[in-house]
Amino acid sequence: MSPTRVKCPTCRRELDWEAAPFRPFCSERCRLIDLGAWLTEQRAIADDTAPAQESSASDEQPLKGSPKA
Repeated sequence: MSPTRVKCPTCRRELDWEAAPFRPFCSERCRLIDLGAWLTEQRAIADDTAPAQESSASDEQPLKGSPKA
């Protein structure tokens, strides 16, 4: 049986799955590039929930002691 060939998700280089010590990446460099993308929020898991409605300044009650507009 031939070795399973996959592409590195970072650089798209082909590698043997069983022989790759940093799988699914081809190297530690590609693994760290991917980690950096997650940490800087360039990558994120999609959220299917509706975004929360943001309140506008006109919807908020003025604080006690603040001048009225």
